[in-house]
Amino acid sequence: MTDDTRVTLITGGGTGIGAAVARQLLDAGEAVAVTGRREERLHAFAKELGEPERLLTIPGDAAVYGEVSAAVDAVLARFGRLDAVVANAGFATHDSVADGDPAGWTDMVLTNVLGPALLIRASVDALKETRGRIVLVGSVAGFVPTPGNLYGATKYAVTGLAENTRRQVTEWGVGVTLIAPGRVETPFWDGGDGLPPGQLLTADQIAGSVVWALGRPEGVDVNTVVVRPLGQPN
Repeated sequence: MTDDTRVTLITGGGTGIGAAVARQLLDAGEAVAVTGRREERLHAFAKELGEPERLLTIPGDAAVYGEVSAAVDAVLARFGRLDAVVANAGFATHDSVADGDPAGWTDMVLTNVLGPALLIRASVDALKETRGRIVLVGSVAGFVPTPGNLYGATKYAVTGLAENTRRQVTEWGVGVTLIAPGRVETPFWDGGDGLPPGQLLTADQIAGSVVWALGRPEGVDVNTVVVRPLGQPN
């Protein structure tokens, strides 16, 4: 890689949308670091891609600041710069506030809401240096209320975090984009009732939106992109 090769850090990058973003960036000749809780999944992902030199895998929890900060440090030590971060780590408990199991809620809220904030905090100084970009992966559920859905409430928080962050970092030349997918065929649905009916987006299609946002010309800050499959009414 050259000194001006763009470097992107993706949380939750070993599977689903995060992995699809990593593949597309690597195919474009860029350098990528991905984090995830499961080290074996990260190793399998790297092996699947042929363990390219431009890929760095970093085991860690997106909701623990020390581990997020260490991931940023690892990227800077390996590649010497950081141009973009993608806060992708997140999951749903697939239940409701009226009849769900609260045991799983703390982890979901910390991962989905605190995680992106920690990534911003850990990376913002490096992004100031490169006038880089922040992408937060939200959800249509962060715009359209669903009865009793705490996951949706976490994504409403991400919607707010994206705009609140933009208002602070824009003066430093850092761009912020919220990518809010509709229904996507990914492991997100594992543990629920299975895939929803109707047409679904693919992880590659959402990754294309993320990569497009990252590639906007200097001085252009695209802030909110909502992507639904045709046929999804809400």
